[in-house]
Amino acid sequence: MASAIPANAPASLDPDDWSAFRALAHRMVDDTIDQLRTLDTRPAWSPLPEGVRTRLATDLGQDGIGEVAAYTEYLALIEPYTNGNRHPRFFGWVQGPGVPLASLAEFLASSMNPHMAGFNQSGPLVEEQVLNCMKQLIGYPRDASGILLSGGTMANVTGLAVARAAKYTGNYTTDGLQGRQFGPLVFYGSHATHGWAPKAADFLGFGRDAYVSIATDVDQRISLNALQAAVHHDRSHGRTPFCVIGNAGTINTGAIDPLVDLAAFCRAHDLWFHVDGAFGALAALSPRHRHLVNGLQSADSVAFDLHKWMYLPFEIGCVLVRNAGLHQSTFDAAGDYMHRLERGVIQGGLPFAHRGIELTRGFKALKAWMCLRAYGTRRFAAAIERNIDDMQALAERIRKSEELELLAPAPLNVICFRYRGRDLSDAVLDELNEEILYRIQESGLGVLSSTILEGRFALRMANVNHRATFLDLSQIMDAVLSVARTLTARRSPRL
Repeated sequence: MASAIPANAPASLDPDDWSAFRALAHRMVDDTIDQLRTLDTRPAWSPLPEGVRTRLATDLGQDGIGEVAAYTEYLALIEPYTNGNRHPRFFGWVQGPGVPLASLAEFLASSMNPHMAGFNQSGPLVEEQVLNCMKQLIGYPRDASGILLSGGTMANVTGLAVARAAKYTGNYTTDGLQGRQFGPLVFYGSHATHGWAPKAADFLGFGRDAYVSIATDVDQRISLNALQAAVHHDRSHGRTPFCVIGNAGTINTGAIDPLVDLAAFCRAHDLWFHVDGAFGALAALSPRHRHLVNGLQSADSVAFDLHKWMYLPFEIGCVLVRNAGLHQSTFDAAGDYMHRLERGVIQGGLPFAHRGIELTRGFKALKAWMCLRAYGTRRFAAAIERNIDDMQALAERIRKSEELELLAPAPLNVICFRYRGRDLSDAVLDELNEEILYRIQESGLGVLSSTILEGRFALRMANVNHRATFLDLSQIMDAVLSVARTLTARRSPRL
């Protein structure tokens, strides 16, 4: 059968004209810098026009349109329509805004294109350097293990897999769950734990019932009494507890579980202590606030995201494991093509291949390394402190307001609140606050999100934004009040 590829097709995917490509590359950099410099003059979010949706739903086709034309389409169809997390008034979800230097590091990393399983090359040494910095920040020993992954879900799942191997009283790597000689494995976390936990129970073969959700106290922290009762109940009914998840900053409200007490509980009951520190663990960078996450250093494993409160571009998550040998044995895999040699490209073997499920990983570490070398941890700590200070000031403004109310404690950088007005039912307030959310987002002023707390619709603001100032927060709050007053003035008390 004859090939449909033209006989004169280029032999590679390198540019036909390197000089023209250089000019296009400079244009891309210049345009991107202009976009980032002027973010505050642009809408925080813009709804996708139907015309754009239609064009992005068409087939890409077999024949290319050229580099310049493709970039022109990017500018028109893609760049203006993000979820807004780059913007200084983005407070919707816990999503970092990115760092310009890190974006350039991403370019460098993809241009180098190293395979990060190991090998005798610079990339893995850079990752180890970044991991050692993270260990130092949270108080972990230098001989602990770790790996950079796509994000918090994979980091947490990896930590849980090591916990399973640690507490399984048999040869798990050979038998799996099929050969167990004891009751079903179970693990615990508060009801405010992120949704990765039940998904992990399914993914790792336990079944979702293996994840036991524990009640929280008035501060949204796990109840130690309820946890103790659950562990006792499960053991007395033939189940096998193996792990407790502590939250260093819940996704919903930023609540921090009593980590020191959980560590002691796990030691006393022979349980693995894993901390989901998705964003809150990085409060440890701040000398003023690291006491809030005291206990991280006692965890058996810790997961967190550098693309959250270290502001880096997606994606870069991290898991640290205190017992390096156990971490490696959990994921140890042999292959004739993977054996280590004394010299050459594979000298030193593929150590990162034995720290997680992935063999192939990109050079995530470079953007972290570049920013840490350029700015130092103190500059990141200062940004984190500003985020916390601004949100605490905003929470105080809400407490003093007759029209607004906090719906949960605000111990860190997440605030859940609502406009309460006067003499309005909860059902009406839910409808009113939902409409406030839509109008602020659709206006392009800024982005906030929502959650449900004790059956009530809450407006939610999470600040992991190094570009944000207290003025940005105040503008959002002024808009909430303005929209609310307009809506209540136009409609009956029942809305």
